[in-house]
Amino acid sequence: MTENSLAQTVTGSAIDREWLADRHGAAATLLSEVLGTFALVFFSAGAVAVDAASDGAVAPIGMGIAAGLIVVAMIFALGHVSGAHINPVVTLAFRLAGRIGSLRALAYVAAQLIGSVLAGLAIVAIVGDAGDAGATAPRIGGVDAAFLAEVILTFFLVLTIMGVATDERAQGAFAAIAVGSYVGLAILAWGPIGNASMNPARSLGPAIFGGEWSAHWIYWLGPIVGSTLAVLVYSLLRERRSRADSSS
Repeated sequence: MTENSLAQTVTGSAIDREWLADRHGAAATLLSEVLGTFALVFFSAGAVAVDAASDGAVAPIGMGIAAGLIVVAMIFALGHVSGAHINPVVTLAFRLAGRIGSLRALAYVAAQLIGSVLAGLAIVAIVGDAGDAGATAPRIGGVDAAFLAEVILTFFLVLTIMGVATDERAQGAFAAIAVGSYVGLAILAWGPIGNASMNPARSLGPAIFGGEWSAHWIYWLGPIVGSTLAVLVYSLLRERRSRADSSS
């Protein structure tokens, strides 16, 4: 293997050759990630802020439903443009799985964080700092419980995405429903522990404008750990199935 081909393998530049060559197409995918992440944060964090501002009119079940449905909507609306990652650790998972290159991954993450910041600003502009603008923070059980919840919840989120979005044996048409349903379920079941973010972009914008930084690191490290473990586990499951298919 030449030095050039080794660098292409490490960075994944060969994977992104077509994406890099089409500047207009690349710009469209980045705008898609900005818009998709904005919508995700505006509705999921916004539901928390509106609930606080309205003395509980949204309610926890409303928060879970809002987050799940906006994920479904954005995957249907933007999935064919950028893949609708709308989450830095989903982009990380696609990079680790060799689906995209490093440059595209970094550009996606930057776009997602821009969308998050803009959404945080929009939430504060509409309802002020009610509910800390929907910011995530450890609650029941403290930092340790919230961190562990983020690892486990993100693990199953990314495992679900790997199954429905990267495996040709899955029913890809149902990816939006599967992922959105999981997000809503995770928030309904585990939101009281630490808001069930599973997404650093979900947490960043509201933290900036809500001024809530309590153990903010767990909303980065927890999802990164969970996402990485999910990619490793799904690669083992895929490899085992492939071997079984080839031997039958």
